Amino acid sequence: MSAAASPTQPATSKRIAFNQPTRVGSELHYMSVVMDSSQLSGGGSFTCGVQTLLEHELNVKKVLLTTSCTAALEMSAVLLKIKPEDEVIVPAFSFVSVANAFVLRGAKIVFADIRRDTLNIDEARLEQHINERTKAIVVMHYAGISCEMDKIVEIAARYSLPLVEDNAHGLFAKYKGKPLGTFGCMAAQSFHQTKNFTCGEGGALLINDSDYLDRAEIIWEKGTNRLRFLRGQVEKYSWVDLGSSYLPADLLAAFLLAQLERRNEITGRRRAVWNYYAENLHDWAADNYVALPTVPQYAENPYHLFYLILPGPAIRNRLIEHLAQRGIQTAFHYQPLHLSKMGRSFGGHEGTCPVCEEASECLLRLPFYTSLDEEAQARIVTELKRFTF
Repeated sequence: MSAAASPTQPATSKRIAFNQPTRVGSELHYMSVVMDSSQLSGGGSFTCGVQTLLEHELNVKKVLLTTSCTAALEMSAVLLKIKPEDEVIVPAFSFVSVANAFVLRGAKIVFADIRRDTLNIDEARLEQHINERTKAIVVMHYAGISCEMDKIVEIAARYSLPLVEDNAHGLFAKYKGKPLGTFGCMAAQSFHQTKNFTCGEGGALLINDSDYLDRAEIIWEKGTNRLRFLRGQVEKYSWVDLGSSYLPADLLAAFLLAQLERRNEITGRRRAVWNYYAENLHDWAADNYVALPTVPQYAENPYHLFYLILPGPAIRNRLIEHLAQRGIQTAFHYQPLHLSKMGRSFGGHEGTCPVCEEASECLLRLPFYTSLDEEAQARIVTELKRFTF
């Protein structure tokens, strides 16, 4: 249903969606190849093609496609042998999966606050959360802008703690020239329809530590040594460890491979969208005390999303309504994990992570997708500038 017309927006104007998946190349052709083959299930040639491409481009030891980023995070928790009463440090400003994956293994979640500039975990306050029960640190690269990885890696190494990267937003982004997802022992990627590269629903586990390679394949294959059987290393395969059904269908991998093959084109188109917002909103933002995304010198932007931090929650909510009335769909983002019903059960409460709490109340995401054209963006910018603070 289209939004109601307003005095400033003609009734004939098209609604601008917040997100729109974009087909860019050989998606349908590759899917038809799978449909004509005898391999629709996971582990086929397109699955292998995606994994090989990512291993080569990111220089990681092993990539395993999964049904979601959530599944990849759950695999990491199993691989790290997380058990009840272990503590896992996660950013309070993140998607629920970053906590759930470890809670499912019985872990206690410890919520860390974020930086004001990048909205990433605050490395300066990370160490205060570490004790003898801490078993892992999980970081998330918000909007694909890198965390301060030198300091975080140094802290993890000093305490001999495994580091897991939630890189759902940052595929092909970099920190000081090195790809995100290659700093921790493991990293999780997302190919949900809202991401730069998509197959609707999907993810991947990146493994950088050789110690986890063999067991990861077993967990990935429902706890069996099936892959060793297929390679002729055992005479028959059986149940040997924990595991689940984490492989996506090759049909999805076919769609994803077509997207990844056009990664430079997709990134270029998204760069243009991001830069248009940044250039055309710079003065308006400064005049109205609105913060735009910060990209530190050490970070290479993957152009995943564009957000505004408004001066207060009431203004943010009025702006959402203002744009909605003019046919422009926007969205806020993560609600503080520590203030959720589950988060409070782990000791979270108001004031625990004050920067996260403030950012969550004031953040507004603008429409952002690969096929968003300049005409639509111009309309969005015009309506932003018509808003009365």
